[in-house]
Amino acid sequence: MLTETEGRAAVKLARKTIETFLSEGKLSGHQESGSELSPVFGENRGVFVTLTEDGLLRGCIGHPYPDSTLKEAILDSAVSAATRDPRFPPVGKEELDSIVVEVTILTQPEKINVPPKDLPDNVEIGKHGLIVKQGYYQGLLLPQVAPENNMDAIDFLSHTCMKAGLSPDAWVNGAEVYRFEGQIFKETEPGGEVIEEKF
Repeated sequence: MLTETEGRAAVKLARKTIETFLSEGKLSGHQESGSELSPVFGENRGVFVTLTEDGLLRGCIGHPYPDSTLKEAILDSAVSAATRDPRFPPVGKEELDSIVVEVTILTQPEKINVPPKDLPDNVEIGKHGLIVKQGYYQGLLLPQVAPENNMDAIDFLSHTCMKAGLSPDAWVNGAEVYRFEGQIFKETEPGGEVIEEKF
């Protein structure tokens, strides 16, 4: 778990990375030093960066697995959320003043090894995020998605399947389901104070 100070640093790093990338077209040397960051940023962690504008999703991309250091994952995810989310046009520099930045630090996903009918009982809304895999298909929804959209466990499983490009009932029919937890830090307003969000 990150401390509040580390969470604030994570969100500030994400915003600064996006600002620098949008104004210079690349990451500056400043981010790459990161000497003021605590040691947790050198640990391998999964992370997602979510951008919202007026309460609506504006971009969300991340690293589901701890395949790089937290710092590298934040740098990459921040730029990707702003410029590479295929659902949205790239964020313009002038938009940044109206965008709220949110960083979710993930635990290692664990496979839920139970019969399909028992899956809903093993998903805790507001605590767990989900990954569904079948063949080449994979979809992920962060823990905050279910409570923000009033989903129960069955809705959440079905929506994660659809995110993967599968039918909503794929979780009943043999798709693998993984759960993870996320620690969410977000700005209270664009560029504003950073809080830890709990559901």
